[in-house]
Amino acid sequence: MKDMETVSRIPLLVILGPTASGKTSLSLRLAHALNGEIISADSRQIYKEIDIGSDKIPMEKREGIPHHLIDFVEPDQVYSMSEFKRDAERIIREIHARGHMPMLVGGTGLYIRAIVENFELPDVPPQPELRAKYNAILQEYGLEKGKEELYKMLVELDPLAAEKIHRNNLPYVTRALEIAETIGAKKEQKNESPYDVTMIGIKWPREQLWSRIDERVDLQMQRGLLDEAKVLLEKYSTKLPSMTSLGAKEFEDYFAERSTLEEVVQKLKFSTRQYAKRQQTWFKKDTQIRWIDGEVLARQPEKVADEIIRDILAANTP
Repeated sequence: MKDMETVSRIPLLVILGPTASGKTSLSLRLAHALNGEIISADSRQIYKEIDIGSDKIPMEKREGIPHHLIDFVEPDQVYSMSEFKRDAERIIREIHARGHMPMLVGGTGLYIRAIVENFELPDVPPQPELRAKYNAILQEYGLEKGKEELYKMLVELDPLAAEKIHRNNLPYVTRALEIAETIGAKKEQKNESPYDVTMIGIKWPREQLWSRIDERVDLQMQRGLLDEAKVLLEKYSTKLPSMTSLGAKEFEDYFAERSTLEEVVQKLKFSTRQYAKRQQTWFKKDTQIRWIDGEVLARQPEKVADEIIRDILAANTP
């Protein structure tokens, strides 16, 4: 039983984990039982047209559960983390006012942390001149060396931000650089959380997760990922934040006849594994997360869900 101050906070259920871990199916099951509404915490699923590549849940598979912050940003638009925090907080309040359970579901660690820890984020609009400078560095040094140079710049300008961002996460590195060069190194500021947070994470042994990722990529190909990537690459620059996500840029070499389709698919599988590894590293640091064994969840989904539901209901009973 929690004290009255904790109970007065808005309950917030967070379902997280690496890509292909089973977040979607678990979140739907819990949403039905808890009268929940799902807020996506996925920095790729916000974009329109990037459906198969982001593994966006189709409308017909949402089982009548309301989903928010999915499929609402044009691929050539910039959507900042501060905008996500603003929109997510508004939606959480609206869901709670309806008497429903807000559920934050996804794998983008910075998005989740911004909400759970109530970060105060600087609202810095895009800076075209700075972005042009970063692109020039990438062109001068090449992609891999250029990423290293940009990360070194971030370490010098804002070492605190550099500690929290993987050096290979180019969109986050360049965005942090943009903020640092505009307003200086920001102090990490957390405010008191208005939420009573329950965090559930799904973990898998590495080999099993790699196998699930490979199966997902194969299924994406069957669903038409190649055609989706072709359309996206014809319409949008690969320098856009939306186009740095997995599932489009990897096919550029195939359409330019520099790689076979098989080579590109293997590259996509490898890149997705590396992304999942970074997600696991990020979430591993958070001691608030209650970890669920993915193998057990796959074998006994109802039992695992019932245990989570029972604990949540008990925790939110005054």
